[in-house]
Amino acid sequence: MPMIDPSLMGRLSFAHTQPNKPPLHPGRHSLGIAEERDSILYVPDGLEEEVAVPLLVMFHGGGGNAEKVLPFLEQHAEKNQFLLLVPQSIYPTWDIVIGGNGPDLQRLNTALAKVAEHYFIDPDHFGFAGFSDGGSYSLSTGITNGDLVSHVIVFSGGFMSVFMQEGAPQIFIAHGLADEQLPIETSGRPHAEKLKAAGYDVTYLEFNGNHSIQPPVVELAVKFFLNKPSTR
Repeated sequence: MPMIDPSLMGRLSFAHTQPNKPPLHPGRHSLGIAEERDSILYVPDGLEEEVAVPLLVMFHGGGGNAEKVLPFLEQHAEKNQFLLLVPQSIYPTWDIVIGGNGPDLQRLNTALAKVAEHYFIDPDHFGFAGFSDGGSYSLSTGITNGDLVSHVIVFSGGFMSVFMQEGAPQIFIAHGLADEQLPIETSGRPHAEKLKAAGYDVTYLEFNGNHSIQPPVVELAVKFFLNKPSTR
């Protein structure tokens, strides 16, 4: 019986490696993996060399791009000394939303490998985050690769598509009480309940707001990512 390609189930092929290229200078870098909608890496100033570095991967919302989400997190990356990787979906939204795992997952593998050429990623602080469709992507891909991803952050995510569970990432879910696009009753609340019932360590937050990224919530999520001790 032929084996199913793990990537079709959402499994990443990326593995931690030792860097073989010098660190990049501070600021934004296009990684050169695509002519259009390239992945962007933000490098803070003053990173220590030859030290494991936290990496947060942020997935934009449907119809969005890197420019829409970078401003919410760049100052946190700078202040807290972590790398910020912002992939961009090939199509208006992520492949998993349209029809299953495919080209976006492949490009994510390539982008992570590019980052690992320059930095050793801290395996205890290797997080996936996302807003809206990107939150759905972060949640689905993070749980599927929980033996690799240590923290999963979901800002107003819509759904969870998981064919296989690996590892036990710590999870942060935030959802607005007045979300008009993805009502909290059919997304944030049931997701948190299902994950808690499955034994995940879930931090769940409801806030007064609509379907948007809230800076105070982002600040709490960054603290969760950096300060919560890993059980890996």
